[in-house]
Amino acid sequence: MNSGTHAGSPAEAADADLVDGYVPDDEVLAAARARSADLGCGPLSAGAGATLRFLATTLRAKAVVEVGTGAGVSGLCLLGGMVDDGILTSIDIEPEYHRAARTAFREAGYAPGRTRLIMGRALDVLPRLTPGGYDLVFVDSAPVEYPSCYEKAVSLLRPGGILAFHNVSGSRVTDPSRRDPDTLALREVARAFREDARLVPALLPVGGGLLVAAIA
Repeated sequence: MNSGTHAGSPAEAADADLVDGYVPDDEVLAAARARSADLGCGPLSAGAGATLRFLATTLRAKAVVEVGTGAGVSGLCLLGGMVDDGILTSIDIEPEYHRAARTAFREAGYAPGRTRLIMGRALDVLPRLTPGGYDLVFVDSAPVEYPSCYEKAVSLLRPGGILAFHNVSGSRVTDPSRRDPDTLALREVARAFREDARLVPALLPVGGGLLVAAIA
């Protein structure tokens, strides 16, 4: 008999609560999360944020690219794990998101030189960045753009660098009844991660699903 928990079970919900509550938000992160909710841009979960901070710390990341600035929640998590002189490049098309993120970074005490906020579409901006020049690339934007962002993002990473895509839900990707454009794009990028010989991939059950890979 299978003794595992089922999706949506009380035990699984308790596990998710534990993951999200294990590393609580500080005041600055909580304020950024509230601004994100006000703007309707869907903040990163606490568990996914802690995972990004862990990855940036493990890499001793000095150069990170983020696609999807939001109100600065994920940026704060990434900066929290980066080395003291590391620079976060964050890309978004919404000026109000950039304004909210700048407020969050200022409240956290980061010097303006630690962040580079670029206004524009990721697919236009990523090709202009330095190939092989980054330790970590995090993508949290419109899922339909994930497959196009994928190859460009891989080219930016140094050997041993990490690629992370947010909201790649395992249940959504494997549900054959889902045929909407976002789900098809998520399915495509999940398959690309798994089949790319350059990558060592994993799908982590934090937040909405964090698809990660290291450059071999």
